[in-house]
Amino acid sequence: MATKVWESIKVRYCDHVNAEVDLEVEALYPPEWMPDQPPQVVAHRCSHAFACNLDNRASCIWAGTNPAFDPFKEV
Repeated sequence: MATKVWESIKVRYCDHVNAEVDLEVEALYPPEWMPDQPPQVVAHRCSHAFACNLDNRASCIWAGTNPAFDPFKEV
């Protein structure tokens, strides 16, 4: 059976909540009998997304409220 796990991929400072946040992905690992398959990224989230969503402002793609803005995108 496949396994879903939330993993932290980056820690960044967020201006919206004025704190460090964990950027997390939900990785889907294949069953043990398919060991050569890489994990698939199913979803992503921010550790402070709940606080951002209570603010009544569209924040970013990591909080799920503004898919057009990624403040942590590296240029």
